[in-house]
Amino acid sequence: MAVSSAGSERVADPIRGISLKIVSVMVFVCMQTSLKLGGEGIPAGELVFFRSFFALVPVLAYLWWLGDLRTALKTDDLVGHVWRGVIGVTSMSLGFFALTRLAYPEWISISYASPLLTVVFAALFLKEQVRLFRWIAVLVGLIGIVIVTAPTLTLFSEGMDRVQGIGILASLAAAAVAAVAMIQIRRLVRKEKTATIVVYFTLTSSALSLLTLPFGWVVPSPQQCAFLVFAGLCGGVGQLLLTACYRHADASTIAPFEYTSLLLAVAIGAFLFDEIVLPTTLLGGFVVVMAGIYIIFREHQLGIQRRKARRVSPPGG
Repeated sequence: MAVSSAGSERVADPIRGISLKIVSVMVFVCMQTSLKLGGEGIPAGELVFFRSFFALVPVLAYLWWLGDLRTALKTDDLVGHVWRGVIGVTSMSLGFFALTRLAYPEWISISYASPLLTVVFAALFLKEQVRLFRWIAVLVGLIGIVIVTAPTLTLFSEGMDRVQGIGILASLAAAAVAAVAMIQIRRLVRKEKTATIVVYFTLTSSALSLLTLPFGWVVPSPQQCAFLVFAGLCGGVGQLLLTACYRHADASTIAPFEYTSLLLAVAIGAFLFDEIVLPTTLLGGFVVVMAGIYIIFREHQLGIQRRKARRVSPPGG
């Protein structure tokens, strides 16, 4: 279905927005798994390039399908797109840097600070109404993350070295910058088309990552290339889905569903990397799922109430 204008593309539909978010999370988990499998010994800047450059393939294919390939770069907010690209590259670079220096459970647990920060930033900068139940659901989700990762965290163990400390700081910074990126996407979708936002992001991040070329890129093996190219393709698809989801629901509604990636990570860790699933992992995962289901239920109930209110509202009232 072609979309002729950005304004007509935005439709309030929280359930659709949440669904798109969950699918985007699944695709991004595939991307992260591919980076984990093929990224050993590859500098963070080079990983960002593979993630960004090959993301153009699904993005351009989507534009061709829409019939908007010729107008892909038509925009009324070039500065906003460049700013979104700079923010995204900064977050990815910090995240990849931290991933090479921290235990995986520790890295992913710290990265989950981003959805909570997104709720805070959405309330502060976008003036979105964040109801109490959303705050509670986000906090409950974070508690679930803590339950899952506490047995394997090394943050509070003795002997944390300088490299690990730098990794923790980088991961925290990546989470904060990622939250800012989500707010910038929310601003852009008010007047820009999904594909335009994504194509500018992939172009900007590809160009910026090339600036790291003089700092020690390496030649990956054929197997590494396959994993990294696949990661880029997943990144493009995931970015389209992620950007689209913000057209249908508030950032603060969508943010908690980032936690669904934890369940996928547990499954992939068990079956692909032979990681042991602890009872605390199952308990924490249950808490995260319940928090997400609660938000879906509440959004559904509020949608019913709004539709009823419109039906009984008198003309002109």
